[in-house]
This record gives sequence, structure tokens and C-alpha cells, in this order.
Amino acid sequence: MKMKTPVLEALDNLKKENSVSFHMPGHKGKNTLINWGDYIPFIDTTEVTGMDNLLEPRGVIQESQENAAKVFGAKATYYGVNGSTGSNYIALATITKPGDKVLVQRNCHKSIYNGMVLNRLTPVYLYPEYNENYNIITGVYPEEIDKILTEQPDIKAVVLTYPNYYGLCSDLKTIADIIHKHNKVLMVDEAHGPHMTFSDKSPISALQAGADIVIHSTHKTLPSFTQTSLLHVGSDRIDLNKLRDRYQLFTTTSPSYLFTLSNEISIAYMDSQEGREKLDWNIEKAKEVIQRLNKVDRVKVFTGDPTDKTIFGIDIAKILISIDGMKGSQIKKKLLSDYNIRLEMSDYYYALAYISPMNTDEDYERLVAAIEDMAKNAPYQEINYISIEMPEPKLIMSPAQAYYSHKMQVELKDAIGKVAAAPVIPYPPGVPLIHAGEEFTKAIYDYILLLMENGLEIVGLMGNEKDHIIVVE
Repeated sequence: MKMKTPVLEALDNLKKENSVSFHMPGHKGKNTLINWGDYIPFIDTTEVTGMDNLLEPRGVIQESQENAAKVFGAKATYYGVNGSTGSNYIALATITKPGDKVLVQRNCHKSIYNGMVLNRLTPVYLYPEYNENYNIITGVYPEEIDKILTEQPDIKAVVLTYPNYYGLCSDLKTIADIIHKHNKVLMVDEAHGPHMTFSDKSPISALQAGADIVIHSTHKTLPSFTQTSLLHVGSDRIDLNKLRDRYQLFTTTSPSYLFTLSNEISIAYMDSQEGREKLDWNIEKAKEVIQRLNKVDRVKVFTGDPTDKTIFGIDIAKILISIDGMKGSQIKKKLLSDYNIRLEMSDYYYALAYISPMNTDEDYERLVAAIEDMAKNAPYQEINYISIEMPEPKLIMSPAQAYYSHKMQVELKDAIGKVAAAPVIPYPPGVPLIHAGEEFTKAIYDYILLLMENGLEIVGLMGNEKDHIIVVE
């Protein structure tokens, strides 16, 4: 073999690292459901006799998807092999037509924004609450949705994220009732919540709350491979013929049987007594860990804010940790370098531990011991306060108009007054500060400089010094 294989070497090093995983995928690197070694590469097959066709299922795949729909309480379920990104594209194209106006929760995943470009949609943005007490983006008010739909009856559909990355849930049942009162369709990106179907210790699922079309990332919290997802139909408001057509449009003509099987196996496992019991055990263990950590000096795990009425529920599968005198990014980095524990993500204030039914008692005990040690021995540093409440940019043209326009790269200071042609996304909170089609203002320029001065990661800035942005020419 002459060609070097840096990816293989990196994966081999990762395997040898044998770290504790509090990040996705939900299988946590454990080969426990079936012996995959007995099936790979044998199951990397194509649409041979007896194997059905994911694009037009009439045999075993159709039966499998029907079984999955019964488990989740859906009218129909479709296996996704391009992650929730692909499933979001399909769902958006199903519930709209080019030129339609949609109400979109501003802190949605970037695949929703890309889907609006692909489907040439015009967004109306719904901004979530900014909780100043805890420096965190929380939920949305049902009353605000009612007000917007009343004022803009030409909106065709509403797209919400539930739960958000931090596990925070809005009052989705009330929201669904409001949306249906206005005869609109509710699409929910529930990528981070497929496990909530399998435990009454979790907030209710989007399908239970009355959503019309729901997307799940099975690889996030279920023991499934990366790039697996589900698309569920929850009501008769969804045109199944149109959905199947859009599924064909956005899905590869060489769908992976490995991913198809991984979806099936993970759902079957979670529907078993063992799967449900392991999820319940992990939720109870997470509650215990949170209680223990909140008794440690300097440590605070977010458990809600009774004054914030947009927080209707919290998915306990996300443990949001802060340590006084440390940035969230420092917590995440030190846990890996000093304790061999990988967390899902971090922002300026918090580090996020992401659990699944595959986590063990040893995983949690190592996490608690590491946090206790860090809180005791890590030096205290004064953390500059940064508000993550963002300016609300003015929409000048649709994201698609901006994306497909003639573009140019300019310095940030020269972009003021121009229309962005690409998103700029700071971490925290991972929400677009500005997106294609919106005006780049002096307030946004000043805010970007503030974030950069405090060492926050910003995705979407160009140039070697990350001091340029793409705008409409």
C-alpha cells in the first residue's frame, strides 16, 4: 500500500485511546446489539433479489418501516441514510412549494437554512428566549407563534426544534394546537430526542404532542450508526405521495443497507424491555449525577429556571455543566487531556455531557470524579461576561436569492450595509448571527469583534485572519 492512510491511522489511535464517551453517536463505540463483524462487509450489498429497495420498498424494508412506525406511534416512518440533514430537506420540500413563506425557529440546525435555500423558501424568524440568569438560549412562547400566524396568514408551515441542543423543551402540545387552529403544518426537528419515545421519565415526544412531520437522528441518542435518521408522519396533513416523490429527489440512488439495518436494530433494541430499562436506568443515574455535582463547590449543573416560562421540560439526557472560574471550552478540553473523557460540546459558559442507553455506571463515576478533581484543583480565572442575546438582522431577500446571487468577499468593516450571502455562526450558542439574505449592520459588526476578542469560535468568516465575509455583490 503506497498511499498514506491518515484517516485510518487517526481512527486506530481513537480506538486505542479507549476514552469514556459522553458524545454522539449513541452506541458509544460499543459493539453490543449484534456482532457487526459477522455482517460487514457482507451486508454492504445492493438491491439484489430478496433485499427490497429503500427508494421503493415493497418487501422487507417496507415491513421494517411499518414496524418502526408502530413503535413511534406514527402514521408512516421512513428510514434516512443521509442523516437528519437529508430528512429535513425531504420534510421541508414535502410541506411547501418554492416561494412559500415559513415560520422558522431561529436557533434551528443549519440544515433547515440549507433546506430553505434548496426549496427557495422565504423565512419569518421566531427568536427563542434569552435567559440572562443563566446565559443560555431557552424556548419559545406559544403566544408569540399565535401572534405571528394571525398577522401573517400567508405563512404555510412552522418549523421548530425540540428539544434544543441543551435539552430544553418548549410547550409543544400547546404550540401544536395553536398552529393547527391556524390550519398550518407543524414540522419538528427532533434530532436530539428520538429516545424520548421510550421513557415516561422524558418529556413527551413531538409525535405525542401533535406534530405533523418529525425528524429523528437515531445516531444521536439511540445505538445507531452516524448518518442514520428517521422521518415520521404524524397526521393526515402530510401528502404521502408528495413525500415519497421528495424522498426520491433527495435520497441517494445507492442507499446503504448498513445504515438501514442499523436503524432497524437500534429501534428494535429500544423497543425491547432491555432497551427501555437501560434508558430508564441512565436517566435515573443522570439525575443522581446532577444532584451530586450540584453539591460540589464551584460546580453548577443547569436544571432549569422557574422564572423562564418558555422552559416547559428538560431532557435529562443532556447534562449541562459549568465550573466557576472556567470557560466551558476549558472544561471540555481538560476532561479529555487529563481524564480521557470526551464531551459532546462546549460553549463559553457550559460543557455538555450527552448520554445514551449505552453509558455505564463506570462512565458516570469517572465523570463525577473528574469534575470534582477539576473543581478542587483547577485555577480560578475571572471570566468576562458576554451576553449571547443577538441583534435581530433585517431580512432583505430570501436565503435562496442571496445564495444564488453574484457574490464577493469583503472585509468585515466594509460589509456594513451589505446583504450577507452566507451564514456567520458564533459558538456560543451555535445560532446564526446573520444568514444569507440579511443585512450586515454596525451592531452585528461590533458584536462579532466582541466575540473574537473573547476567543469564541465563529464559523463562516473567511480569509487567513477570519476577517472577511461573503456578501451579495
